[in-house]
Amino acid sequence: MSVPVAVTIAGSDPSGGAGIAADLKTFAALGVYGGCVITALTAQNTKGVFGIHDVPADFIVAQMDAVFSDLDVGAVKIGMLANAPAIDAVSASLERYSRPPVVLDPIMAASSGEKLLRPGALGRLRKLISRARVLTPNLAEAAALLDAPLACDENDMRAQARGLLALGAGAVLIKGGHGSGPESVDLLVDAESYERFAAPRVATGNTHGTGCTLASAVAAGLAKGLPLKTAVREAKAYVSAAIVAADRLGVGFGHGPLHHFYDRW
Repeated sequence: MSVPVAVTIAGSDPSGGAGIAADLKTFAALGVYGGCVITALTAQNTKGVFGIHDVPADFIVAQMDAVFSDLDVGAVKIGMLANAPAIDAVSASLERYSRPPVVLDPIMAASSGEKLLRPGALGRLRKLISRARVLTPNLAEAAALLDAPLACDENDMRAQARGLLALGAGAVLIKGGHGSGPESVDLLVDAESYERFAAPRVATGNTHGTGCTLASAVAAGLAKGLPLKTAVREAKAYVSAAIVAADRLGVGFGHGPLHHFYDRW
C-alpha cells in the first residue's frame, strides 16, 4: 500500500516555524508524504517578517502542474497566497486536476502582526472559499472575511462560521486560540451540525506557526482517509500537545516555533 500524500501550497519561512516548513514537518510527523508549491518567499524569523518576494503566477502554475501530474495527492493544504494573481493561479490549477479535499487556511498576517495579504486580494480569497472542504480561519481572519466585528464568545464564533459557510465552504473550523478564558476552543461547523474542540489554554510565547500546523495536521488526516471530524480531533490533540512541549525547544527569541516532534524529545 502506498504512503498517503498531502501537498501544501504556501509561503516559505526560513526560520522553519511556519508556512511550508511547518507544514512539511507536520506531514512527516503524522506519517504523510509531503509535496509543496511555494507561493511566496519571505525573509522572516520568530521575531517578525522583514521582506516578501512574490512567486510569479505562471511559476506557481508550473509547480502545481509538476506536482499534481506526478503525485497521487490525497489532500491539499492552502496557506499564504499573497496577492490576487497567486490566488487565481492556484484556483485555476486546482480546476484542472482531480479534486482532493482542500484545507484552506486564509492567512492574512504573521504571528508578529505583519500583513501577508496584499491590498485588494481579500475579495479573490473569498471566492476561493468555495473550493474548500474545510476553511480554518482564526478569529481575526473570520471577522475580516465577513467584514464583521471580532467574535467575543462561542455564540459569535458559531454565527460567523455559519456566515462563512454561506460563502461556499464545505465546513468551517473557526479557531479560538487568540481568544481568552481557561480553554482554547475551536468550533467545527457544517450545514448539519457543529462540534466543539477544547484544550487548556497554555501560557507560552511559542505560538509561531500554530495555525499552519493545525491546518496541515487536518490535511494529513484527510490524506489518510479520516472523516473530517476525526481529522480535526486528531489535529487539535497534536497541536495542543505541541504547544505544551514548545517551551522545551528553546529556538528563537520572538514568537518561538512549535515543537513539531514533541514526542521525540
